[in-house]
Order: sequence, then C-alpha cells, then structure tokens
Amino acid sequence: MDIATHLFSALYQFGDAFAFLVLSACGLAVIFGMMGVINLAHGEFIMCGAYVTAATVHAGLPLPLGILAGTVVSALVGVVVELVVIRHLYDRPLDTIVATWGLSLIATQGTLILVGSTMAGVGTPFGSFQVGAYSYSIYRIVLFCAALGVLAALYALFNWTRFGVLARATIQVPHMAAALGVDTRLIYSLTFACGAGLAGLAGGLYAPTMTLVPTMGATFIMEAFVTVVIGGADVFLGTAPAGGVLAVVKSVMTSWQGQLFGQIGLLVAVIIVVRVLPKGISGFVLRERT
Repeated sequence: MDIATHLFSALYQFGDAFAFLVLSACGLAVIFGMMGVINLAHGEFIMCGAYVTAATVHAGLPLPLGILAGTVVSALVGVVVELVVIRHLYDRPLDTIVATWGLSLIATQGTLILVGSTMAGVGTPFGSFQVGAYSYSIYRIVLFCAALGVLAALYALFNWTRFGVLARATIQVPHMAAALGVDTRLIYSLTFACGAGLAGLAGGLYAPTMTLVPTMGATFIMEAFVTVVIGGADVFLGTAPAGGVLAVVKSVMTSWQGQLFGQIGLLVAVIIVVRVLPKGISGFVLRERT
C-alpha cells in the first residue's frame, strides 16, 4: 500500500468513526448535556428511528423520506415520554436514571414481542469506489457529511433562532424565563423532542448499515455517553471536538488491534480526560475564554 492510499484509508476510518460518534451523541448532548436528564433510553430512540425508516422504505418511500419519517416519529415519541414521565423528574436526576432505564427495557421487549427478533434491513445506497486494492462505501462519506450538517444545524438552531434563545434561557435560569412570560413547559417538551428526534435521525441514517434488532440501541449508547461526557455541558463547544478526539483514538486502535481495542481505547480516553478536565472539553474552553 503506497503512502497516499494509506493516508486515504486513515482519513476514511477517521471520518467513519467521527460520524458515528457525533450522530450518536447529538441527541444525548441536548437531553443530557443541556437539560441534565440522564436518558438511558437514548438507544431506544435510535432504534425507533431505524425501525420506522426501514418500515417506511419497505412500504415504498425513498430512503431520505424514510429517514425523515424516523426522525419525526422519534421526536413525537419524545414529546409523549417528556409529558408522561420526564416532566415530573427534572429535579430528581437519580429517578430519571431508573425511569429511562425502565423505558429502555419496555421498548426493547415490546419491540421484540411486536416485531420479532429481527427486521428486514435496508440496502446500503450509492455503492462503493476503489482506492488502491481496497473498496470503500460512498454512503459512509454521506454519513460524515450528515454529521457535519447536523452540528451546523444545531448551532444555528440554538444560537440564531428565537426557540434556541428561549431554550437556553429556560434550561439555564428557568424561574427567570417563566417570570418573563416564557412557557417553560412547552420549551422543555420541544427541547426533549429535539433530542429524541436527533436520536431517531441517527437511527435512520444508520439503518442501511446495520442489522435491525431490538437491542441495536446498545451499539450506540456507550459511545454516545462517552462523547457527551468528554465534550462537557456545552453542545457546540464540546461535541465536535470530543467526536474528533475519540474518532482518532478509535480509528487508530481499531486499525491496530481490532474493534475490541477500539472500544477499550474510548474508555481509557474517557478516564484520562475526566481526570484532567473534570468539566470536559467545553468546560476547559469556556474557562480559557474567561
């Protein structure tokens, strides 16, 4: 393998790992990083998006509309979950762990009973291309571009729109926002729905690349939490740098010793970063600014 081919392979693996980490973590960064809700059902929102995407594609919709349908359905499920369960637990973080863990079990077992142990997948679109002796999926590059697009859209949503300003105000100083006439309950519901919808988007985007089983959310949730914890509380200053750092660790360790060592590398990176930067990357950046 010549140097150019080797370099391209390394960049491709980095982009693939970065896309997976960022798309997995964005929804959790909104719900956990911004709202402080420890959502152990995050993987099941991803599974919901993947299943709805596959079902709608099998029904005849094109893949982009299927992904959109998965995103919307996950967001709507998020609204229901926030209204029925999460709304009563905002001041009880430990109870949110138990509640969302219970929701995770219910969703997994309910899907297993209703749909079965597996669901027919969706073929990966766009085909592949050749570089040297190796073949690469074009869709993986699409996923990398989608990750960048989601980060840009989130930044625009929470910084340049009225909803974003109200959401940040409600989450940071809820009593002051309420005193100024903001419907804080509605903002909480919409923000939670945004996080759930982003999780569904991740599931829809990865539906063509994975075996669809009720426990597929477990594939995402560990790396999502790792990325959010390293990133810190600020979604915009933390998620992208954390995804970049962890993508380097994961791609290097995976190419060196395989998938298992890639996972171990992520956990070791978390231990080191949390020890050195207790508030994550965004906490360090904000401290340096001040």
